Amino acid sequence: MFPPKTSNTYDSVKSATEEIAKLSPSFMSVTYGAGGGTSEYTLEMAKTIKENYGVSSIAHLTCISSTRETVREMIQKFVDADIENIMALRGDIPADKINDDRSGWAYHYATDLIADIRSINPDFCIGGACYPEIHPESENQKEDILHLKEKVDAGCDFLTTQMFFDNNLLYNFLYKIREAGICVPVIAGVMPITNAKQVERAKNLSGSFMPQRFMSLLDAFGKRPDAMKQAGIAYATDQIIDLYANGITHVHVYSMNNSDVARKIKENLSEILGMDI
Repeated sequence: MFPPKTSNTYDSVKSATEEIAKLSPSFMSVTYGAGGGTSEYTLEMAKTIKENYGVSSIAHLTCISSTRETVREMIQKFVDADIENIMALRGDIPADKINDDRSGWAYHYATDLIADIRSINPDFCIGGACYPEIHPESENQKEDILHLKEKVDAGCDFLTTQMFFDNNLLYNFLYKIREAGICVPVIAGVMPITNAKQVERAKNLSGSFMPQRFMSLLDAFGKRPDAMKQAGIAYATDQIIDLYANGITHVHVYSMNNSDVARKIKENLSEILGMDI
């Protein structure tokens, strides 16, 4: 879930949150916004999901350009609200700070934030992000996995992957991180692409590789919104079926506040989700 940036859009986000909660997911994740821009809504939504809808919630916490005092105050608010799960992220650098001198910043990497959270409250369940392909700022995957090991050693309990569109990339990544001694659970992040504009965003956000099979889908249906939505849901469903068939049964669907997408994917998987895998 993305919290609203302004109060006048809160009702629509709340409605979407409630509809997704009705699908009884294992958990719902609430983002934090660049530089903590939606932090108060993040806290409110995570608390509502847990208390009103009976679904476990994970509150995101980003640290880029934040002071340690600000982060510690936010962590205390999570404690006071009985939020037990935190997704600890560096966060995207805001556009107006890209050229800033970062030498004085309190946090440079998510590893620093994870260590702080763990030292403040050892009872938190802390999640971190990982990249099946490669982090856009890493020189190579070997370096990326070494930094990921540092993140886990700092106190990360589980990892959630950035979106990917070729499952073989995930299988290869899992093999490599296990060889590197990273043994925490990994949740596969699947992003249903339901409109053509999302493709460019996905590339910019994570540098995701787009298989030819997916690009053919985009070429055929990209200019027909309803057809593209249906095809995107089908593609994501197919990814999840393949993951389940290969023993990967922890999947996080990036629903992007779209309850209809979440519902249709669950309907497509109704019998599979009911199996004793």
